Amino acid sequence: DILTSVYLMEALGYACTDNGLTFAILSQMLSIQPAIQLFGSESLKENYLTRLAAGAHGAFAITEEDSGSDTYSLKATATRVAGGYVLNGRKRFITLAPVADLALVFATVDAGLGQWGVTGFVIDRGQDGFSTTETQPKMGLRTTPIGDIVLDNCFVPDSQRLGEEGAGVGIFNKAMESERSYILAGKIGAMQRQLEDTVRFVKSRKQFDTPISQFQSVANRVADMKLRLETSRMLLYKVAWLQSEGKPVVLDAALANLHLSETFVESSIDAVRNHGARGYLSEYEVERELRDSIGGLIYSGTSDIQRNIIARMLGL
Repeated sequence: DILTSVYLMEALGYACTDNGLTFAILSQMLSIQPAIQLFGSESLKENYLTRLAAGAHGAFAITEEDSGSDTYSLKATATRVAGGYVLNGRKRFITLAPVADLALVFATVDAGLGQWGVTGFVIDRGQDGFSTTETQPKMGLRTTPIGDIVLDNCFVPDSQRLGEEGAGVGIFNKAMESERSYILAGKIGAMQRQLEDTVRFVKSRKQFDTPISQFQSVANRVADMKLRLETSRMLLYKVAWLQSEGKPVVLDAALANLHLSETFVESSIDAVRNHGARGYLSEYEVERELRDSIGGLIYSGTSDIQRNIIARMLGL
């Protein structure tokens, strides 16, 4: 039940104040896991889905230094050899890479085919030629380890190829439909928690012998936070309903992702302003929500890419 799953993701974001942990859980759950489930052979499913369900960490590795939004301009190569492929290349900014027990890696088998040469491979950390960098420090979501995956003459047998040769585009697009739709579901819960914390604070904080909630400028910011929360929630629920009905979700997923990511930033700024100096100090954790929210403008498709998708779906 997709809608029930969304409720659970939202509840996780509400109850867990560690946005990085929530992001890490949803990132794995919405990318590598559905990709293997939908496209993997029975042996791949039995091996890797069982391990992921038991607590193994899995990374979804397509991004490279020069291929972020330009997804398929990959430099990582997969050269055909007897019994499998030899992979070479470097994946950048990969969520969970430093702790990944396995990774779904995309590489180009035949550069002459362009994007239709992109192929997916499931690789174990212990395989020769597979390594990862240390965790890279970042602005927000600091409890989610992010780093690089390095492929140095990494041999991958045919049995670890995901789908057919050249099926990488279809695999990636299907996984992104899932991730783009729901990766920010936890942020709905975070926005609910943020709103409740802000309401409690502005009702208890007094200036001029009056709760600051009685000042119109403060109350208006809280009202805007509530509006952003509810509109984001309804957009997300619509995507879940459409998908449960077997209807296309590309447009609505982009709308939900764009709106939710940008409104979380806006509400986080309002939360800081309503908390005053406390909102700026790390010990109160209000500013952490703002730092964590910025990532939503970038991962799973930047805001610009979401707008491009929306425009394209409108025939522009």
